[in-house]
This record gives sequence, C-alpha cells and structure tokens, in this order.
Amino acid sequence: MTAARGLTATLCRDPARFARLRPEWDALHRRCAASTPFQSHAWLHSWWLSYGTNGRLRVVLARRDGRLIGAAPLMLVHRPMPLLVPLGGAISDFSDVLVDDEESGGALTALERGLDRAARQAVIDLREVRPGAAAELLYERWTGARGRLTDSTCMELPVEPIDDLVKRMQSSRAQRVRAKLRKIDALGVESRVVSEHEVPDAVGRLLRLHELQWRGRGVNVEHLRPRFAEHLVRAGRRMLRDGDAALTEFRLEGRVVAVSMTLQSGLLSGGYLYGADPALRERKVDVTTMLLRQEAALASGSGRGVLSLLRGSEAYKNHWRPEAVTNQRLLLARSALEPLLRVRESQVTMRDRAAETVTTRFPAARDWRDRVNNWRADGAVRTSSPAGSGASRRP
Repeated sequence: MTAARGLTATLCRDPARFARLRPEWDALHRRCAASTPFQSHAWLHSWWLSYGTNGRLRVVLARRDGRLIGAAPLMLVHRPMPLLVPLGGAISDFSDVLVDDEESGGALTALERGLDRAARQAVIDLREVRPGAAAELLYERWTGARGRLTDSTCMELPVEPIDDLVKRMQSSRAQRVRAKLRKIDALGVESRVVSEHEVPDAVGRLLRLHELQWRGRGVNVEHLRPRFAEHLVRAGRRMLRDGDAALTEFRLEGRVVAVSMTLQSGLLSGGYLYGADPALRERKVDVTTMLLRQEAALASGSGRGVLSLLRGSEAYKNHWRPEAVTNQRLLLARSALEPLLRVRESQVTMRDRAAETVTTRFPAARDWRDRVNNWRADGAVRTSSPAGSGASRRP
C-alpha cells in the first residue's frame, strides 16, 4: 500500500472482495465520463465468473481518505510472457481504467504507484483503449517504460433519430434506406424492449438466432458456449436494472425473429450482439437498417452523444458516413523491464504485419484473419474479431 495526502493504492486479488466492491465501483463508474459499458462492475464481475482463473485477479484500487477514486481491473497471464491484461477479454470492445473526474490528479498518482507495485515482473498490456480514455492520461504521466500501438478501428455516429442519420447519406442511397424502412413497417415488424426478469429467455433466443444466422459461415464458437450465455444473462440483468443495457425483441406475425443487445454508458451507446432469423432476408427485410433504427431510438432518448458501431470498418457501416476512430494498445512497465516491453512491442508489430501481408495477398483470408487473431488470447480468452460487431456480430 502507498499513501500520500490521504491517497492509498491497494491490490485486490480476492474475487470475493472484488464482488463486494459493487456499490462503490458503480458510483466511480458514473463519475468517470470516459468510461464505457465494459468497465461496469456488472460486466467485469460477470466476466470474471465465466472466464477468470484462480489466483490471477489483479485489481488496483486508488482511494483518498477511504473513498474509491480510481481502479485498474486487470488479471495476470503468463503467455507469451508475464503480462497484466484487462479484465473483460476479447468479448469486450473497449478496455480502460476508471478515474474520478473530480479527483483525476490524485487518482492517477495512486494508480501509477499501485500499478508499479503490481507489475514488478510483468508488462501491462492495455488493448482496445478508446481515444479520450482515462488510460491515456495514465500513459502520459507514466514514468517508466511505455509504448503505444494502434489497435482496432471503430465507427461512430452522432446520436440522432434514424431520419437524421439517413440525411448523412448520398441522396440515392438515402432513398433506398427510406424504402427499406417503409418495407419493414409495411410487413408489421414490431420491436419491444424486454424487462429484467425476461433477460434469460431473451438471451437464449438471441444466441439461438445468432447461431442460426451464422450456420455454415464460420460462427464465432465462443458465442455458442454456455459460459458466454451465462455471462450475458448475469451481466445483462444487472445492467438492465442499472440503465446500462437494453435487450430488444423484434416480432413478425407474433413470432420473435430477431433479438439485439445494446450496451450503454455515460456518453456512449452501441449495439453489442444480435441474432436474426434468416427468413427475414427471404422477406427482403434489411436487418442492419432495422437494428440501427432501434439503436438510434434508444440512444436518442438517453442523452448520450455517441452511437458506436463498435469495432470494424465493414462496408455496410461506411454507408452511414460514420467517423472512423482508432483504438490504441498501451504498453507500460517499470524502467527495469523496458527490454521486456520492447520484446512485447515487437511481437505484436510483427504479428500484425504478417497478418496484413497475408490478407493483402489473399483478400478472402481477411475475415478468417480477424477471427483467428482475436480468438487467441495473450494468455487470456480471445473470442471476438477486431471487427467486434462485424465479422460475427453484424451481417
């Protein structure tokens, strides 16, 4: 533990203690404007229950006079070298630390000290750090070795009703989208946000439809595993209760034909995962447009400013003229471990270059590259592609 002017930094390695942090963690999450839904206690604790490994939890907690003002949710992995990596793994689109906006200076000071102690023999490897994240502030003031690499590309839209988003398109494409919306309405597709007690059944339907839509096309196998379903149910129920998530069912002729999960935080809202009956396409329903209209409606009523299309720069997203935002990969270590950090930096760079070479020569391999690269985990579980809501989430 370190202390200065009432500041302390402690290391939580006990899952039971991490579970008990929920009330003050939730309060800190609300006081950190840059936070995303993937830093909520509901998401992280549920992820740990499904994917955590005994003895690996490493959560650095910063306090001033006992009040939680900062947190770095990490876990220890040993391959390909000792690393501290974010809780949440690859099923999370963003990683970050939490910092109280009104106590950022003290929180960052305490977090830096706590992380320096926690990473005595390991490199801190923070993947998928969104621009403007609190981890950027930590990186800028880190006094040891550090390195910055690019990570996935994300696409973002302003929070506006669908009619205003359509106006961003070229006129000919906008006309086609309006025709698709009229087609959806003419068929009588209805949407309904489910309640908390309906979450288990809704998640079950989402995942069954998700498997159905990807059958024969390389579904992300993690989405079919019981641990993933258990995580979505646990996290979803709590996040619905807290206003950090929504599950929408779409019905046609009285039958559920699609289910989507939306995750929300202070400034950001985005569609995380969906499942849709292939029969919708047979009836000429544009699923992407149907989902985006619902996402825009949910975000517009929330006061949030960013409608995130999450990871991936697929062509269908570019039709809406979104802003491309590149996530970062931040590497931190003690000064004495700089050689180890540079080795890690080289490993990542060489792997990315090799993957890019393959996909440049063989464009058809790009989707497979995306899946394989992120199914493997630097010692942790990697289960989604850099496309995030792309290769195995969006059509």
